[in-house]
Amino acid sequence: MSLTAAELQTYLHALVRGDLKLATMIWGPPGVGKSSVVAQVAAAHGLDFVDVRLSQLAPTDLRGLPVPESDGQGSGVSRWYPPEFLPRDGRGILFLDEVNMAPPTMQGMAQQLILDRRVGSYELPDGWFVWAAGNRKEDRASVFDMPAPLANRFLHLTVRPDFDSWRSYALGRNLHEHVIAFLTFRPELLHRLDPQQPAWPSPRAWEMASRLHRAGLDATPAIGEAAGAEFSAFVRLYEQLPDLGIVLEGRGAGLRLPDEPSVRYAAVVGLAARAGTADEAYHAFTWLADSAGPEWLQLYVATLVSKFQAIGQLADLAELVGRDERLATLVQTTLSLTESA
Repeated sequence: MSLTAAELQTYLHALVRGDLKLATMIWGPPGVGKSSVVAQVAAAHGLDFVDVRLSQLAPTDLRGLPVPESDGQGSGVSRWYPPEFLPRDGRGILFLDEVNMAPPTMQGMAQQLILDRRVGSYELPDGWFVWAAGNRKEDRASVFDMPAPLANRFLHLTVRPDFDSWRSYALGRNLHEHVIAFLTFRPELLHRLDPQQPAWPSPRAWEMASRLHRAGLDATPAIGEAAGAEFSAFVRLYEQLPDLGIVLEGRGAGLRLPDEPSVRYAAVVGLAARAGTADEAYHAFTWLADSAGPEWLQLYVATLVSKFQAIGQLADLAELVGRDERLATLVQTTLSLTESA
């Protein structure tokens, strides 16, 4: 079953709400956001979250160490003392990441925990879900085959890169507007795996790039040479932008939107990313309505709706709908497309 990051999140939410403690395997290329989605679901439901990287463990790290104990009759027995990172009580998600990067002996040990909810003398509390993640062979990751008995006990979900899901996440996380605008212009660079290079574009890499760019550093070490060069060239286009702050204040009547498409992407997404109130959002809309075509208005509204939904600013969105019939129609169109996707 192939899902976007947003669809995966919806599916996992449903598992938690239904208290369906079915072992779930999430497949996807590196950097697509598998572990981030699981962590967000745990946080949304107030669940504890334990992230275990199986590829970094030895079997004894998971099963624990044997410790001799007296049986009270002059003989001794060995008791397995489980590791401290395994949960003892409460409710949460035990997330076994990099499952198929672990060697077969480690996968065999994990199989006991996944299938029987116990390993050695340890037993997973009833309130815990067991979910796992791994990369596919076509991602050219260093993976081992998953044993058929283990694979057959999982629900299998595949997450794929999706720009609309990522944009909503990026706006909610306040990633740099230059990064969001660039990927709106070049969405195909959201994820471009290049196993021959140490750095390449992925949702995870772009989040690192945003942090580097905000600190005034080159983003190339995060996203690679080719994407880094394109991003740097795009950032230089911001010098051609009108003063977006004046537009958001409602004083942009004398300003003109540049004709160059890449600059327009920068301006439209920049306005949506910076609009902090209903008034600012409306000022930007009216300015664009006078200086750009309908496709740019639709891009602005789609970005704005994603942002307001991501940060929970729904009251401002509702207020905007009542201000202008054109705006109301575009918002409704955007919401309808989102619901049908």
